[in-house]
Amino acid sequence: MPEAAADATAHQLLTRVFGYADYRPGQAEAIDAVVAGQDAVVLLPTGSGKSLCYQVPALVASRSGAGTTIVISPLIALMHDQVTALQARGVKADAIHSHQDAEEQRRVVSAFLRGELELLYVSPERAAKDSFRRMLARTPIALLAVDEAHCVSQWGHDFRPDYMRIAELREIVEAPLIALTATATARVLAEIETRLNLRTPLCVQTGFDRPNLRFSVRALRTHDVRQRVLEQELEGVGLRGRRGPGRAIVYCSTRKVTEKVAKALRSAGFAAGHYHAGRTKLARERAQQAFEAGRTRVLVATNAFGMGIDLPDIRSIVHFQTPGSVEAYYQEAGRAGRDGAPSRCVLFFGAADLATQRRLSSGVASATVEERREASIRAIESYATEPSCRQRAFLLHFTGAGDATACGHCDVCEAGPELLETDSAEIDSAAAIATLPAEALDTIVAAVDRLSRPVGKTNLARALRGSRAKSISRGGLLTMPEYGNLQGFDEPSVVAGIESLLRDGRLSRAGRKFPTVWIPGKPIRGQAPSDRRSGSRAPGSRARPRAGRVAWALDNYRKRQARKLKWKSYMVFQRAVILAIDREEPDSHAALARIPGLGPAKIQRFGDDILALVREHGGSAKQGE
Repeated sequence: MPEAAADATAHQLLTRVFGYADYRPGQAEAIDAVVAGQDAVVLLPTGSGKSLCYQVPALVASRSGAGTTIVISPLIALMHDQVTALQARGVKADAIHSHQDAEEQRRVVSAFLRGELELLYVSPERAAKDSFRRMLARTPIALLAVDEAHCVSQWGHDFRPDYMRIAELREIVEAPLIALTATATARVLAEIETRLNLRTPLCVQTGFDRPNLRFSVRALRTHDVRQRVLEQELEGVGLRGRRGPGRAIVYCSTRKVTEKVAKALRSAGFAAGHYHAGRTKLARERAQQAFEAGRTRVLVATNAFGMGIDLPDIRSIVHFQTPGSVEAYYQEAGRAGRDGAPSRCVLFFGAADLATQRRLSSGVASATVEERREASIRAIESYATEPSCRQRAFLLHFTGAGDATACGHCDVCEAGPELLETDSAEIDSAAAIATLPAEALDTIVAAVDRLSRPVGKTNLARALRGSRAKSISRGGLLTMPEYGNLQGFDEPSVVAGIESLLRDGRLSRAGRKFPTVWIPGKPIRGQAPSDRRSGSRAPGSRARPRAGRVAWALDNYRKRQARKLKWKSYMVFQRAVILAIDREEPDSHAALARIPGLGPAKIQRFGDDILALVREHGGSAKQGE
């Protein structure tokens, strides 16, 4: 088809099927290339919409009679989620995998051979079978899409041998190929191009910067100290208790540590589940469903969990143990903050973590692979120990560019390297936290009372101990008379003192997402009453839209529908859609069509219910609050 006409069709499908008014960075270039018949390699950060780069061309092709798109994907759970989400939008998609019985597989194969499927998802192992290849030769194939393409590389962190046989499909199928990944160095990109036999591919690559994510590293040696700091981190993003907004994932390297951490979190009052490959299939499914439905707000997991997870409101990703590569860390940490709101990515680091990774990767068949694994471990050690901007370190690792501008909001940019050097000693020496005397507690209360706005527990403790880190230079912490008065106590003891004052009611929490401490009942200067209820925001963070009664009703509605349809909540519609409906209060199907991310299939399925909820909870009902 003519290039201009193809582009118009692609953009129309983007709007009509997926409900988006325009492309995100990198998507248009990739889609245009594939629609024109060119191979492409797409390297986009987690959460930036890689899937649309092959899904839109797949629909362009199928609806012009060119055939089916074959998507090669590494995990059954990832295939299931993608297929369910596409079917929810009215797309004819399906998958063949080992969890299906023979009758279900025959049904999918028959639909494929009749040319009824627009996309078919399979694993690399199935794509390598002779029976599958014979099947490909019997029906038109428009496009080959290879998801998580870094798995083809022995330098990659998720190497899968059968990915190396995908190139053989090109001897059977005359169609463009698009390879997609979120984590690949220049070396891995070159290997993807070679091993997939790509022909003069367009390489689409956007920046690795995720400005809403705050990356930090904590040098912590002992398990008990890590557990205590973990609980402080989760409380800091408002996740203590069974109900409330936001979620967190805590990654561990071993099953034993996963279970131990989850048990301790539950004992500390967190709604926490756990997930690892050693649990039964039913137990894993229940753990994942509880997390997605919000019944548990924290999921402690090994790297068996996460690929393809598309939850928008993960406020914190904590790596309780250091993973085996920068690629694995960046991919897992990138699951935070997909809604664009401020979120935190914390890496706990110690020499024992590296020993664990070496043990987990020992016994590999190839000396070359072992050498590459060791290089990956050295790279993550360098990331954790070198006092340079975290975002700049990612860019240097993935692209080799060392002249990037510092992000300004990671731990190194905010606090400076001198804090990182003392972090481990300060925290590990505090295995037994001292109880502060009454005079010290009075000092803490007096300091908070003098401040012009609420402050975080850690920054308050550091100021009272005399730190001059950049992170405490705001809000009057450096100029208060109590500055440095508690330098005789270690930081965990001061933080514990602040927590005891919170429990006793002498201090109160302000805000839910990133709680700060304040004097109970004291007004916050410069904030309207409605702002005081939601608390102050972290400096430099974006204000999140306040949700009204329509949003509350829609959120409950999508949970009910998700249970009924056996979908994940975001597959009904995402949080951004809820906020847009709450803001716009559409009164017709035509008005719903202008809501980004909704799309005609969902309007047809849910539109009448949505409009009924808007009529019931919007307008005058909202004004009467």
